[in-house]
Amino acid sequence: MPGERRARPTRTAVSASLLALLALGPAGCADRSTDQERTTVTVAAVDFMRDVDELVDDFEREHPDTHVNFVFLPENTLRDRVPKDIASEAGHYDVVAIGPYEAPIWASRGWLTRLDGYARQGDYDMRDFIPTVRESLSYNGGQYAVPYYGESSFLMYRKDLFTKAGLTMPKRPTWPEVAELAARLHDPEHGVVGICLRGGPGWGNLLMPLNTVILTFGGRWYDEHWNPRLTSPETKAAVRFYVDLVRRYGQPRAAESGPAECLTTMRRGEAAMWYDSTALAGSLEDPHSSEVAGELGYAPAPVVNTASSGWLWAWSLAIPVTAKNPRAAWEFVSWATSKSYPKLYGQRLGWVRVPPGGRLSTYELPQYQKATKAFVRPVLDALDAVDLIHPGLHEQPWVGMSYVGIPEYAGLGNRVSAEISAAIAGRQSVDDALAKSQIFARDVVDGGGYRE
Repeated sequence: MPGERRARPTRTAVSASLLALLALGPAGCADRSTDQERTTVTVAAVDFMRDVDELVDDFEREHPDTHVNFVFLPENTLRDRVPKDIASEAGHYDVVAIGPYEAPIWASRGWLTRLDGYARQGDYDMRDFIPTVRESLSYNGGQYAVPYYGESSFLMYRKDLFTKAGLTMPKRPTWPEVAELAARLHDPEHGVVGICLRGGPGWGNLLMPLNTVILTFGGRWYDEHWNPRLTSPETKAAVRFYVDLVRRYGQPRAAESGPAECLTTMRRGEAAMWYDSTALAGSLEDPHSSEVAGELGYAPAPVVNTASSGWLWAWSLAIPVTAKNPRAAWEFVSWATSKSYPKLYGQRLGWVRVPPGGRLSTYELPQYQKATKAFVRPVLDALDAVDLIHPGLHEQPWVGMSYVGIPEYAGLGNRVSAEISAAIAGRQSVDDALAKSQIFARDVVDGGGYRE
């Protein structure tokens, strides 16, 4: 209480306290020191990585001097906040989730810590990562991020609904075939739409699937001389097709939908088909959270004029040069992307949900093979079919398939996706959306000096 005089401890009491402390031994003293000197590693991660928070207690038991603080963010928010933090040298994050688009660009700017030296220590084994995924996160021969999971894209569909309707999914479907199937299966009166597709704005949202459609139709963002091609006949045909498909046979409020919304729709049995990330199959096959587990089939990404389609992405962990605790940051990164992490994940959270597309050794685990037998082969086939250098019909002056590999694309892609999303919402025509987008694309290359 305020003003209360505290009795001075007697010599006997002090001696007793010292004896009690000594009785704890070195371990007791160490625990007190740990509480005072514990290092905090702050991780900026995408919402889809939330499961790691359920396992991090294992890491903290192995590293009692370190506490991990997660900041989980939606994709668009993460992509907006993290580069600002690094560029301003604010240093709020020790670890950040990025992908193949950011890794080489941010490495070229000197924003990221090169990880090769760290990775050579112990039994981390960088060569165990799927080669296309690992290489997509490198720059000038150096590794600047390591994958938490890797993904391509494929078509997921309800086998039970196909059987009931007397339909068969082609082994290698084309987009016109998918549109015909969607029309046959679309039954909103009974709570089922023909197909679920991303329609919400954001370069990492709508444009991930749409760019694969543009490429397989023969369209492109720029030609080999950096001339914008968003109003070319091929690009217009691709975007019109996508917008018409989702408007006619897609989910309600498609212009606001992303992968999370489509995942919920598919889990509830409210869509006959869904074209999206291979990494989401595990969530659909989890009987604890999905009403359609065991009823699904998987087909390659649909095509038109190319032999294959699909994207490559890898939500990965990187250490910005502004990290306050880079050594502790690597300890966490190496734990979350290690060979042993999938085993821990499978034992604690279920083998069907283990993050896919990262390490080759994951696919050698008998428990994982058994749990993912419905989709493991289609996932590996999709990743194997990726061609980052020549994904469409034409040469392109950058590397990548669901993005343009230039720093300005993040802003450009957001603007273009907003215009196309407005077309999905019925607020403007596809031609108007692409006419505006062509101007945006021209301004970027003119201002960036890409054309001589």
